[in-house]
Amino acid sequence: MSIITPQDIKKEFFKSKMGIVGISILMILIVTSIITIIIIPVETFQEWNNPGNWITYPKTAMPIWVNLFLFEKIPEHKILTEPNIQNSSNDEINLSSHQFSFNFGYDQFPNDFIYSYSSEYVNSPLLEMSVIRPDGIKLKLLATSLPYSSTITTHEDKIFSTDAMIKKELSLQENEFEFKIDKLSAENIIFSKIKVNEPLKGNYVFLINLYEINEKSEITESNLIIGGKVFGIMGTDELRRDLAIGLLWGTPLALFIGIVVSIASVIMGLIYGVYAGFKGKKTDEALMRFNDVIYALPVLPFLIILSVTISNSIFVMIGFLMIFGWVGIAKVARSMSLQIKTRGYVEAATMMGQKDTKMILKHILPQLLPYAFASVAISVPAAITTEAGLSFLGLGDPSFPTWGQILHDANTFGATARGLWWWIVPPGIMIAITGLAFVFIGNALDSIINPKLKR
Repeated sequence: MSIITPQDIKKEFFKSKMGIVGISILMILIVTSIITIIIIPVETFQEWNNPGNWITYPKTAMPIWVNLFLFEKIPEHKILTEPNIQNSSNDEINLSSHQFSFNFGYDQFPNDFIYSYSSEYVNSPLLEMSVIRPDGIKLKLLATSLPYSSTITTHEDKIFSTDAMIKKELSLQENEFEFKIDKLSAENIIFSKIKVNEPLKGNYVFLINLYEINEKSEITESNLIIGGKVFGIMGTDELRRDLAIGLLWGTPLALFIGIVVSIASVIMGLIYGVYAGFKGKKTDEALMRFNDVIYALPVLPFLIILSVTISNSIFVMIGFLMIFGWVGIAKVARSMSLQIKTRGYVEAATMMGQKDTKMILKHILPQLLPYAFASVAISVPAAITTEAGLSFLGLGDPSFPTWGQILHDANTFGATARGLWWWIVPPGIMIAITGLAFVFIGNALDSIINPKLKR
């Protein structure tokens, strides 16, 4: 029987369409992982479960690309952070003005709007907020004095569309409209046509002016959020988190879990099985009976018990998966070792007095490498799906945005019953695609090293 070299494996592998497809998908996943690690700040990953980090994002917003397939366009959630700033002084009055301009071209009203700002001043300046609509009408939204201070102070605040003062100011301008506005929300009034309560499309300008007499005051920072129902490439969840970030970070995490567990399991299984088969007799019997004990344990229930009683850390989980992943490989490695050690060159090496370690490393293990490569590829999907299953059951590490953890959160908040498909389908597809890539690679390698499959 001829030994299959790595060059032979490579040559035959790239003749397989299944292998080429698998390796192509894997390369895409690796490139995605590298880009994710480089582009997305690690702080974002670390703040995945911090609600304050996502406060400006909308709840359960659909992906923005759904508008490409809808006849009625849904408002996009906009976060405007770069206003047009103008500071001026006229006689005794100092003015600090921030202007936000954006185009609104949707068939539904926005959910709300939020203006957050920071200002530096002395005394009690006047803050005015208004909006210029596409039809040229200017609506006054708010006029309020900031808290008095005798020294230079920094004041931070948020203005919400649900503020009673905004609704009161708009009610005083009811004569601008030809329908009753008393029962409408502020955003429905601001973004409505004059004659009928339908969205008015066009360019809107929100004006925020800070007036002060004799003293210089200014708005140092401001942001305007126009609440929408679509946001980001993959939408958001109930906790306002950008699901695109979770899906992207899930890619390197899944590859890390799958590859580390599979490589470690295969190495442990190969060494254990080869040693048992080579030594034979009582050593083989004792080692294989221990292997049978581990093999007989119900893996998933046992992992659940260990996760609950010891730790749900992702690194502890990886260790548990390694412990249970090597037993099947050890059985096959032992069987192959029993066949190889009966060959003439192994017996000749034994007669020459070579040590057992040298014979195992030089004559037996190299012949098992093709099987090892195939086993690594086939073991990766099992590790990924096991982690996803444990995370889905709530036994995973919540500090890591794995695909299984995303599915667990979706199940917790009833995403299926609420029809939040963008929270469920993408992580499921990513798990399936990743598993399929390694299955393709493993099957292609298996057909190369398995004589029966080759025939």
